[in-house]
Amino acid sequence: MDIDNAIESFAALSQKTRLKTLQLLVRNEPEGLPAGEIARHLSVPHNTMSSHLAVLTRAGWISSQRQSRSIIYRANLNHMKKTLDFLIRDCCADHPTVCEPFTTALDNCCDVKEQE
Repeated sequence: MDIDNAIESFAALSQKTRLKTLQLLVRNEPEGLPAGEIARHLSVPHNTMSSHLAVLTRAGWISSQRQSRSIIYRANLNHMKKTLDFLIRDCCADHPTVCEPFTTALDNCCDVKEQE
């Protein structure tokens, strides 16, 4: 991940509804949720939710897949891991013990598989 991708990712999360959406989708991995259910959980009008989902998708935080008549949204855990890795990549500065708690937490968080 380069700095421009990181800035776009962070910008997408700098709004309350979008951050809550990502948190909700992370809690509902790996099944994901349909857009209407996300809107209901967060008490957001459907058209507004659609705009937020589009921003999160463009930034790489979530992905969608059509299932019958619904579009199911899922958190992109691989993108989350890459973003967190970007934040801690250079923090060691020749002192690996400084970052060890962060890297251990990331490694133990979950088994992240590539999402398409």
